[in-house]
Amino acid sequence: MTRFPAVAVLAALPIIALPLIAAAPVPPTSPAELSADVKVLASDAFGGRAPGTAGETKTIDWLVGQFKAAGLQPGGPGGSWTQPVPLIRTQLGTGTITANGTAWTQGRDVYLSTVRPVDRAVVANAPMVFVGYGVTAPERQWDDFKGVDLKGKVAVFLVNDPDFEAAAGDDATGRFGGRRMTYYGRWTYKFEEAARRGAIAALIVHDTPGAGYGWSTVTAPGGENYDVAHPKAPRVMLQGWIAGEAATQLFAAAGQDLAKLRAAARRSDFRPVPLAGAGFSADLPVTVTRAESRNVLAKLPGRTHPDEVVMYGAHWDAYGEGAPDAQGRRIRPGANDDALGTAGVLAIARAAAKAKPFDRTQVFALWTGEERGLLGSETYAADPVYPAAKTVANLTLDILQTAGPARDVMLVGAGQNALEDRLAAAARAQGRTVTPEALPERGLFYRADHFSVARRGVPTLLLMAISGAPDLVQGGRAAGQAWLDGYMRCYHQTCDAWSADWDLRGAAADVDLLRRIGFDLANSRDWPEWRDGSEFRAIRAETAAMRGK
Repeated sequence: MTRFPAVAVLAALPIIALPLIAAAPVPPTSPAELSADVKVLASDAFGGRAPGTAGETKTIDWLVGQFKAAGLQPGGPGGSWTQPVPLIRTQLGTGTITANGTAWTQGRDVYLSTVRPVDRAVVANAPMVFVGYGVTAPERQWDDFKGVDLKGKVAVFLVNDPDFEAAAGDDATGRFGGRRMTYYGRWTYKFEEAARRGAIAALIVHDTPGAGYGWSTVTAPGGENYDVAHPKAPRVMLQGWIAGEAATQLFAAAGQDLAKLRAAARRSDFRPVPLAGAGFSADLPVTVTRAESRNVLAKLPGRTHPDEVVMYGAHWDAYGEGAPDAQGRRIRPGANDDALGTAGVLAIARAAAKAKPFDRTQVFALWTGEERGLLGSETYAADPVYPAAKTVANLTLDILQTAGPARDVMLVGAGQNALEDRLAAAARAQGRTVTPEALPERGLFYRADHFSVARRGVPTLLLMAISGAPDLVQGGRAAGQAWLDGYMRCYHQTCDAWSADWDLRGAAADVDLLRRIGFDLANSRDWPEWRDGSEFRAIRAETAAMRGK
């Protein structure tokens, strides 16, 4: 496993005075309560909490029961506790794939999937076009497409941002935050951009440093994919990755040098390059199944500004059952990912219900389908119960550390918005500091449920413990690295299970950080803003008048 290096405290955050918690004081989050909730959610009775299974039904019933017992109100559409999330699952079968007349093998030369509910995924001799990093970013004076028509063609991309490999003097240097990935670097953006431009397929050239993971991770789903049943945006017929060696051979066969084109793509004057030859063809059978899943939404209405919303979120789903491990266990219980985050949201909801009424409405969202591509939160964001323009902030918990108190808290996506100032102030009140994520080039900021509302302009804050090794009170960062290494061996596996040996004092302190920030916002007139340079600032600015700005 790649080790996370030790990182310095985030010194760039301004030292400012911010009000904290105007509501009545409430006791700290109980580690024992967090543990008890996780023990239930991660038990075998819940079957790994996969969407569309009996485990989902049990999970939803239990979560709604917890919100009811705490005294919250239904927060879903039409006064319900849930929001429907119709899903499709697709599975590619064995078929034929050729690129410029060369047969490609699924899983070796290329990895493909589809999110279209079709019987067969067919692409017939479609021209291939290399589009560099495939970025359209007016705020950064960057456009890789230059008006080239992609309708019916296969768009071929490089992974990550134009400045990921940039050297001094390159045109792209510094335009996209250096090694810190922006949304433009995510494979999801590239597939979406290809679909918006009418491409029939989208393929990304894989390289481990740029992707942040090896080829085995790319191929792990085995041709399976998920999507919402009724997407509002177009989808390509096939999407996927080209293995590095196969990509080099493909470009050479088209009379191009991939290494030279990589360098050319780091210039703002780059133009798409057609890949001469017979084009790309594929004919693959598709199995489509459907499931009805649900988000859980609860609320505490505000007394003076009920139309303004502070939202807390986590995802309730995990990976269900899979192949047996060495001990014969099949259930992947998702105890930390993200039953612990779910328990944290429940803890905040219970505390809010016991406090004095707040000025603004607080919404507690527990999402489905995160592990399948943020599908529950994306369904909500595409059809929100509470308008994004009047949502003050989204505060998300997704994986907390279980190794005891820490001197710091990890910040994912440093430099995005003013909620970071509030995190620094809340951490100081606990005698802690803020540390930026260790490997920002992996783009964790774009890989959790908060992102679905962030891309609609809502300022967000994500706490995710796997973004770096915590500086533990007992043992420092070396002990934190040992915890992280151990957890990552169980990430998405059967051993991500509840343990009586967990020390959840550090997790409880992190929950209290978000609670403190949320409670303060719920009793303020503040509207946190995105920083200059954030790709979401312009989106938020479009609705400023709705917030009286």
